[in-house]
Amino acid sequence: MVNIASYYAKELASAEDACVFLGCKTPELWLECALAHQEILLIDHAQCEKKAATTALSMINRYSDHTDMVMRMSKLAREELRHFEQVLVIMKKRGIQYSTLSASRYAEGLRQHIRAGRVECLVDTLIIGAFIEARSCERFAALVPLLDTELAKFYQGLLASEARHFLMYLHFAKKVADESIDKHVERFRKIECNLIETGDEQFRFHSGVPRSLRAMEC
Repeated sequence: MVNIASYYAKELASAEDACVFLGCKTPELWLECALAHQEILLIDHAQCEKKAATTALSMINRYSDHTDMVMRMSKLAREELRHFEQVLVIMKKRGIQYSTLSASRYAEGLRQHIRAGRVECLVDTLIIGAFIEARSCERFAALVPLLDTELAKFYQGLLASEARHFLMYLHFAKKVADESIDKHVERFRKIECNLIETGDEQFRFHSGVPRSLRAMEC
């Protein structure tokens, strides 16, 4: 059982903190698929960074009365777009054309469990954000030893920011909640782990276990 309360007192989080927060590790088969299909990995990574920026901007619009959160989300959106640009630069150097891929079931699989009510919806959305950032951090860390020098260095450089984003989302979830969020964090931990450990027809950055190394349909 993860000691959730220990994270509330942290001012900074490490990549290890983010990995421990999760309920499971990325399956080896996903890593094999990522190495075999790095073009899809990079395209979907870029898409994830863009979506992360869009999510931050959406929260600014929807929850404008939470001033502290709005300011942090503004900074987050800029940082995510910078990461998006950095991925595009790497793709261009490798002759990979940016395109739009269909989304994996991961994010929607989490969002469909968001509770009704303005505060409840915000808390759950923030908890989901924490899990997405923590999973991104965990996958970058798992990929670093396996990739070429350039891409490994880039992903290594993202670990600190992903861990920081994870902790930011978790802190704001606790701050805006009317009650303890521990049981809701545990609820989403189980949901997230199930999405990661069960089969997916398509390989994506946040997909579950590929049903086979040929499961590459875009």
